[in-house]
Amino acid sequence: MNLLVVTLWYLKHYHSERYIASELNFSQQTVNYCLSAVVDILHSCVYPAFVYLPADLANRRTPHGPQQHQKLIVDSTFIAIPEPHDSEQLVHVSECYYGSKHDITVLRESGLLEHVEESVQIIDDKVYIGEEYVVTPRKKPHGHELTQEDKDFNRDINSARAAIENINQRLNTYAILDGVYRGPVDDFHKITKIIQIVAALCNLNLNKHPIRR
Repeated sequence: MNLLVVTLWYLKHYHSERYIASELNFSQQTVNYCLSAVVDILHSCVYPAFVYLPADLANRRTPHGPQQHQKLIVDSTFIAIPEPHDSEQLVHVSECYYGSKHDITVLRESGLLEHVEESVQIIDDKVYIGEEYVVTPRKKPHGHELTQEDKDFNRDINSARAAIENINQRLNTYAILDGVYRGPVDDFHKITKIIQIVAALCNLNLNKHPIRR
């Protein structure tokens, strides 16, 4: 029995452990143990191999109109959980947080800001306005319209951010992220491991099938 294939099958289609146990003629306890063990192994191998900040990040250039030095695009995404009783490649996946945590707080606690500078900036949306080296769309002045320069700037930013929306769509092809998570909702460490593994698998796919420009 190839437990790696079973685990990848589980991550992609997110069948219940009971269903997998019945298909493989295992006990549900055995399936739970095997999946947890392989997830730990995958996390230690594929995540650092395929999701990382490039060492030469400051020397890279990406052509996004006037913003030629931006390298990092930040976004948050949700994982659905059961209703509580009476929460261009991926280079970083933060720890998981409850949905009530503000995006800017997640960014500050992620450690990504330690890697930004004048030549390595972050492209993001308006919720991050005010953070140093985070480039966001320009807001329309009260009672006035945006200038053409501002509109062009925003168009460039939105064009750059389209990449992360495409990547989010690819992440959601894994049913374990697109559906309702059935595991313990307070085990953020395990949830983070699963997301980071899926991110690494997504990057592996992006190497073969890059985002079309």
